[in-house]
Amino acid sequence: MRIFPEINAAFCRNRMKMRTFTRSEILPDYMDVSLFIAKRLRFKGKVAALCITVSFLVVIVAVAVSSGFRNEIRDGLSSFSGDVRLTPVDMNPVGDSSPVERNPSYLAHISSLPGVKSIVPVVYRAGIVKHGENIHGVILKGTEQGDSLGTLGVSIPSALASMMGLREGDDMLTYFVGENVRVRKFKVRSVYDGILDVKDKLVVYAGISDLQRVNGWDRSQVSALEVMLEDRYRTVSGMNAMADEIGFIAYNDSSDDEEPVVSSSAVEMYPQLFDWLNLIDFNVLFILVLMTIVAGFNMISGLLIMLFENISTIGLLKALGMTDRSIAKVFLASSSVIVFKGMVLGNLIALALCAVQWTTRLISLNPANYFVSYVPVHIDLPMILLADAAVYCIIMLLLLIPSLFIARVDPVRTVSVR
Repeated sequence: MRIFPEINAAFCRNRMKMRTFTRSEILPDYMDVSLFIAKRLRFKGKVAALCITVSFLVVIVAVAVSSGFRNEIRDGLSSFSGDVRLTPVDMNPVGDSSPVERNPSYLAHISSLPGVKSIVPVVYRAGIVKHGENIHGVILKGTEQGDSLGTLGVSIPSALASMMGLREGDDMLTYFVGENVRVRKFKVRSVYDGILDVKDKLVVYAGISDLQRVNGWDRSQVSALEVMLEDRYRTVSGMNAMADEIGFIAYNDSSDDEEPVVSSSAVEMYPQLFDWLNLIDFNVLFILVLMTIVAGFNMISGLLIMLFENISTIGLLKALGMTDRSIAKVFLASSSVIVFKGMVLGNLIALALCAVQWTTRLISLNPANYFVSYVPVHIDLPMILLADAAVYCIIMLLLLIPSLFIARVDPVRTVSVR
């Protein structure tokens, strides 16, 4: 009884009077008796507390990595093909497809749609790159931003640079196959890390005007119009819905002399990438459930130990007139402090590790398997707070199980008055 000297003294002084004490006789009016007693308890389950910290750490890191992969891959796809793409019916990157108008009559209507951030005209053309004795097929993508590279300037992916032995400043001989073979000598202005750096998806960025000249088109003709969406629309359902709406507008509002176009979302063009993202999300959900169960059962064992060590205290509180529910509140309040401290500490360590990975990219990956060359992390604060709240609530619900033990404690057997 040493942890409750005030209550024990009051009980001993008045035990012969056989009356019920009011809370104000022992505690100040502003203090809740359950919380007062909970502050005097000492949780001795250090292993359980450590497990709580580790569990929250793993959950937050998993959420950050999942969000990082999602952002990196979707950003990469947006730069590669847009979130929604309008192309001619006979779209062929080799260069034999019909061009579409750079500024069609329906462009303003699409631009005014909620969620549309920008519309980018692009020109695609397949080519064969030769450098020394090495040759490789690529897809050249001409953009307005690429015009800043200068005439015949290109930005190449790091995978192509590694395979061909190309560096910034090198000349890159490129052959365009069609009815007539055309040759251009491009200058490598920069090397970038691409999301789709696999052998059959090597994209070389160039100026849109350079590729228009290669295709024999004027400045009003392009291969496709790529629509960039706001972040809240860049979900699987959001992109598919926007693709349908944009396609309907392009079909309904186009003039008779304009080339018909089809609308495709990034989900339709690269379903394997979104299936892979769904697999990552499933793995994160599995980790969250597993860590919650492990942390919950460790806390259950810690709480049971604390209950067994305080059986006489439980009996005394029952003798003083406290209900089982109020006594359970005492031990749950003490446990919740440990869970909260573990959550805060786990979050701080996880965020520190994510910050190190974000700044240094210390942990690398094989882009052929993971589409990126490093482990991406992204601090999605709403998702982290949601994960914290979910894990915390589930652990506290699991702790209701050992609280049922309190109802089985008999104060006659556990309290001995000298």
